[in-house]
Amino acid sequence: MTELELKYGCNPNQKPSKIFMKNGKELPIKIHSGRPGYINFLDAFNGWQLVKELKQATGLPAATSFKHVSPAGAAVGLPLNDVERKIYWIEDVDFELSPIANAYARARGADRMSSFGDFISLSDTCDVATARMISREVSDGVIAPGYEPEALEILKSKRNGNYNVIQIDPDFVPDPAKSFTRGESSYMFEGKRAGVASFDTPKAMGEQIGTIIKSDRRGIILNRKHDLATGDGVCFISGGALVGTNVVGIEGERVQLNRYDGVEIGMELFRS
Repeated sequence: MTELELKYGCNPNQKPSKIFMKNGKELPIKIHSGRPGYINFLDAFNGWQLVKELKQATGLPAATSFKHVSPAGAAVGLPLNDVERKIYWIEDVDFELSPIANAYARARGADRMSSFGDFISLSDTCDVATARMISREVSDGVIAPGYEPEALEILKSKRNGNYNVIQIDPDFVPDPAKSFTRGESSYMFEGKRAGVASFDTPKAMGEQIGTIIKSDRRGIILNRKHDLATGDGVCFISGGALVGTNVVGIEGERVQLNRYDGVEIGMELFRS
């Protein structure tokens, strides 16, 4: 397959649209179900590059949740303890999770509001546990280097058979100078560096709000450096992972959050 007709371009009125290889070679993908659009592929391809380099950098299975060409969450497949299962909203899961399923749970649960209707990228073959996790969520699609037969059937049944399931050649390496020409970035202008994965990259967090000095089920109290308002997005680091939530109420000095799992006294709270 050298080209693929898309559901539509950036917007539903942009028909027909297609993706193709400028060099005339075969596309590095296979569509198992669904009909992806342009934004779906931007999410899928960007997410795939991220998880591929995460695995190269860490040696661990990796997953990411992309929404509108931005990562809502990315993680590697470390086991989840009981507190972390609550943080990532999977305490009700009653089946054993594989490393790639753990990576997906962490990536999806980091900021569930932003991940709603996301596109999922997996560094490893999607197994049954991961497919069952994905089947629980509202999502536009998934891209992975392979699928176990039973996992593929689970995913193909999602959204009445219209769920986007993409398989990508794990050996495909895109040319940044000829890819994703919708926009601009220093990555394109300066040429490809020796891999973009780096543990020195700053976390994607905003201004520091303050340190948590008291926490209970009624809310948290911080030595606040900045004001907060109901609806503000905030985040904190738990177990080395960035976790997002939002403010649902302010009562005097007490701040009420949408979720408290993983919140501890002494943590720094940031605007997200």
